Amino acid sequence: MAPDEDHGKHRRHEVFSPSRAAHLDTRLRRFLYRPYRLAQRYVEPGDLVLDFGCGPGFFTREFAKAVGNTGQVIAADLQEEMLDLLRDRLGPEGLLPRIRTHRCEPDSIGLSPELDEKIDVAFAIFVVHEVPDPGKLFREIAALLVHGGLLFISEPPLVVSGREFRATMARAVGAGLRLVEKRLFFANRAAVLSKR
Repeated sequence: MAPDEDHGKHRRHEVFSPSRAAHLDTRLRRFLYRPYRLAQRYVEPGDLVLDFGCGPGFFTREFAKAVGNTGQVIAADLQEEMLDLLRDRLGPEGLLPRIRTHRCEPDSIGLSPELDEKIDVAFAIFVVHEVPDPGKLFREIAALLVHGGLLFISEPPLVVSGREFRATMARAVGAGLRLVEKRLFFANRAAVLSKR
């Protein structure tokens, strides 16, 4: 069933394979997406950041630079192979002391809402469409965020239709998040939400 025919139901897409991870961290993608700009806009020194669906660390690298020595990035991914690639790539750059890798479960982030400190900003970039239950994902993220904490979501328009993205936003709002802004992230749909 195509997304435009499903009347708002979530259509789960295929999980991106680690065998294709080299396509995720290229010079062209760094030029197009400029991950440092995203980090500059939303991440402060000392922040605790969640990079959900981090893959091989394309965005994690810049988040780790932005949090400085007093912050930390939780790089979470379903696939241990992606986390291995992240450690292999970011280790030589000296960023691993700022990064905690975490393997998610297929149906849960698997982080306790009773973390020593709450998350200041979370990112879910090009990944929500792969999650079996986005509503549950958003409830978990909302429980992990500080009051007023931010969630940045972006989805690729060639994979996720406008209707599917609107349904995703409705699920996020239903999970206790407030829509702050909708925007384009390069040519991709994006939104920023905050914890009420």
